[in-house]
Amino acid sequence: MKKNMIFDFFLFIFSLYLSLWLRFNGAIPLDYLHIFYKTCLIIALIKVLIFYLFKNYKVIIKHFGTHDVIRILKSNVVSTILLIISIIFLRKESFLYPRSVIIIDFLISFVLITTLRYIEKYLQQEHTSHYKRDYLNTLIIGAGEAGNMVLREIRNNPSTNMKVIGFIDDDKSKEGLLLGGKKIFGGREKISDVIKDYNIKVVIVAIPSARKKDINEIIDICEKNAVKIKIVPSTIDIIKGDVKLNQIRDIKIEDLLDRDEIKLDLKLINKLIKNKKVLITGAGGSIGSEISRQVAKYKPAKLLLLGKGENSIFNINMELKDLYPALKIEPLIGDIRDYKKMETIFKKYKPDIVFHAAAHKHVYLMELHPDEAFKNNVLGTLNLVKLAVKYKVKRFIMISTDKAVNPTSVMGMTKRIAEKIVVGYNFLPSNKSTRLVAVRFGNVLGSRGSVVPIFKKQIENGGPVTVTDPDVKRYFMTIPEAVQLVLQAAGIGKGGEIFILDMGKPVKILDLAKKMIRLSGYMPDKDIKIKFIGLKPGEKMFEELVLNKEKADVTRYEKIFIDKTEKIRLSKLLKDIEELKNKVEKLPPTQIKKYLKELI
Repeated sequence: MKKNMIFDFFLFIFSLYLSLWLRFNGAIPLDYLHIFYKTCLIIALIKVLIFYLFKNYKVIIKHFGTHDVIRILKSNVVSTILLIISIIFLRKESFLYPRSVIIIDFLISFVLITTLRYIEKYLQQEHTSHYKRDYLNTLIIGAGEAGNMVLREIRNNPSTNMKVIGFIDDDKSKEGLLLGGKKIFGGREKISDVIKDYNIKVVIVAIPSARKKDINEIIDICEKNAVKIKIVPSTIDIIKGDVKLNQIRDIKIEDLLDRDEIKLDLKLINKLIKNKKVLITGAGGSIGSEISRQVAKYKPAKLLLLGKGENSIFNINMELKDLYPALKIEPLIGDIRDYKKMETIFKKYKPDIVFHAAAHKHVYLMELHPDEAFKNNVLGTLNLVKLAVKYKVKRFIMISTDKAVNPTSVMGMTKRIAEKIVVGYNFLPSNKSTRLVAVRFGNVLGSRGSVVPIFKKQIENGGPVTVTDPDVKRYFMTIPEAVQLVLQAAGIGKGGEIFILDMGKPVKILDLAKKMIRLSGYMPDKDIKIKFIGLKPGEKMFEELVLNKEKADVTRYEKIFIDKTEKIRLSKLLKDIEELKNKVEKLPPTQIKKYLKELI
């Protein structure tokens, strides 16, 4: 700070002298030289003081930018106005400068200080990066506001080893122009050539408002060239001018899901949840925690977060309390298999709505422990359904899975039985108050134990990436999409339905693995090996969403439809469940699986 103050002090003296020199074409009259000698120190000192008051000396030079230029301009205006006022009021010949000199001085001092600040910033960046030999040549896709922000952030952070080579933009009028001194090469058809010609290592997609289809096309081009691909945050962050390097993240698979966003009936959901007591089971899990977040937005009277794991419940409870301090939140620790504990909760809080997300979901582990799958997924659900009907819960929504359709796994079988319980109790003659529905969807990207985080970790460890079979396919959706379906189903359900989201086309797991490897900047089977390990017990080659496609009904929401399942003989189902319950502890896993098959 002191260095800049001293530097500016002498710069102001020089500026004033240069203004006189220019005004009189290099021949400054002796009278004005005397005025200069008498006043230059005072004028320079006053200007430095004004610059200090405007906090010009608290600026970090490496982040010097437009806002700081404006601050210098304001400081210069104020100091010039003070000088003019002094001349007008003093009217002393010993202090009198021509008005043109004052104007010239204003312009010179502003230009000199601003230019020298930028030079200092550049020299600092050059000095910091002097020892960096391995720059990552970087290409920015999108020569708009977002792209410009990314360029500035990279320049303002000399510690990064990224060096921006230029831009790609589909706007033909921008081709050949410069943005921040960097060339706009042309449209996306030039991406491959630029990557090869300039040895590009990193591509940053800076088009926050682009459609997923366009993002997909750009990524497809980039990933064939084994470059690291990153993407800027959402449009709202761009509007706020808040794009930082640490926010520019790696491309995620969910960014590439080529599916239109679900349009929610917000009024219906608001009417459903606002001022209601909402209980969420499995509230600490991937789906349960997202349900909790989205429900909290609609201002329920009370939000009951139930889970068996204390850490996960603690985390979601603290997160929501920070976000919604006025919301009444009750963290509850308990096991859905414990009927007495569950009844205590239902009796005390009398929830209006129950979202049932608690379940054992890992296919392979449930093959090893079918007794636990039965007790948790079947008996736990049965406990909750009985209590929901008994305590006149208005709506009960169970989270199900595509693995419940023609199930081959223990997990799928137990979830199918749970669906039957939900549908059966909905049509129970004694049930006059509770609407019970199930919501079925495919694999959720990013959930604990799902394939995407597993692949990501394997890639980070250098491989191999393990794929069960080259032809295996799965449906995928994001956690927010899944929860939106759950909320919408809760609002439109009349009772007894199994709702399904139109999830588009199933994705080949091998293609998913290859895409993730390329998005990480590697080449499949060259940098990262892919290893086929065979299907695990209970896994299928292809998952289904409905039992009978001809029986699927479309709802008034084009992306949501209903699987009209067969009528449930509830008394027979409950009798069979009770029979298995009484002997499950004594049976070997193979016998439990046999009983489960009979139950479905």
